[in-house]
Amino acid sequence: MAKYRAGAIGLSRGGGLVDALATHPDVEITALCDIDQDLLADKGRKFGISDDGLYTEFHQFVNAPVDIIVVATPIEYHAEQCIAAMEDGKHVLCEQTAAYSIDDCERLVNTVKRTGKVYMMGENYCYFHYVREWQKLVSARKLGEIFYAEGEYLHEIQRLLVNPETGERYWRSRRAPIWYCAHTLGPLLTLMDDRIVKATGAHANRHMFPEESIAFLDMEVGLFQTQKGAVIKILRSQVAERHHEMIFYSLYGTKGFVETGREGGWGGTTGRYFSLDEMTKEEGSRAYECPTIDPDAPEEAKRGGHGTSEYYMIRDFVGAIESNTQPPIDVTRAVDFTIPGLCAHESAMAGGKWIDVPLFYL
Repeated sequence: MAKYRAGAIGLSRGGGLVDALATHPDVEITALCDIDQDLLADKGRKFGISDDGLYTEFHQFVNAPVDIIVVATPIEYHAEQCIAAMEDGKHVLCEQTAAYSIDDCERLVNTVKRTGKVYMMGENYCYFHYVREWQKLVSARKLGEIFYAEGEYLHEIQRLLVNPETGERYWRSRRAPIWYCAHTLGPLLTLMDDRIVKATGAHANRHMFPEESIAFLDMEVGLFQTQKGAVIKILRSQVAERHHEMIFYSLYGTKGFVETGREGGWGGTTGRYFSLDEMTKEEGSRAYECPTIDPDAPEEAKRGGHGTSEYYMIRDFVGAIESNTQPPIDVTRAVDFTIPGLCAHESAMAGGKWIDVPLFYL
């Protein structure tokens, strides 16, 4: 018998996370919840779950006899459902973003303090293979002291915002582009071991969808000052016609830089790398491969999707439960990756004023 019983709510967005969690030898998937009854039945059959372990209502699912709950519902429900799960004695792995308001972020932190349960946000991009390799460069001080970083996530999802045939608005249509900033900020703040203290933002208005909501802003940019005195720039769009879509990172330090490429699929790109420890200024930078998949990972590590990232993320999460310690992306890091985007959007809508970003501590 597995050491931990796990359940998941939101099987469309969370399908990969559930598959990755199921690869852990100490975890058994015993309960599932979704409003799509066909998807629920399919996933139930996959994991051999009887009808009494399948739920269509969260208030019933949260009381299921499980130790772990994966929350992968629309983001507006994350805080409420994670808090309810922890108050019911469950450990929680939550899809990003943590919440849509600073108040809800604070409630999450306070709930972890009060319940002592393990909460981890599933920011899988922090676990891309090349991000983990960059961490070795940073730790060895190959780049020196990091003073500037950039992240860009240009992912055109017009079809996920509104149904072009019926005009129905989906849940992402209520999300400002830069609210969804953890895929960019998360890896950068992890590599820099830093936190955001000030934010400003700007938007490019709605040239493509002039009658639509904040989700259809052409582009949003956030500029951030960190606790250690560095600067980070984040660029986000959900509608810009950039194909293929792109995730881009760069780090600049006193001894060099590293960056991903701007072309290539989600499997990885060819970037550039320079370090005064390894090259001369005359030689310049060299090509640097940035794969998302760890070539040394077991075959099962690819089941969750997003390269091998979710395999390693799940192991950190379950390991934190086993050792009764905080996971790498604990609740304070989750809100570190979330709140700056909320502040940058507030700034952008107010003409670009600088905003103090609150920091929370366990």
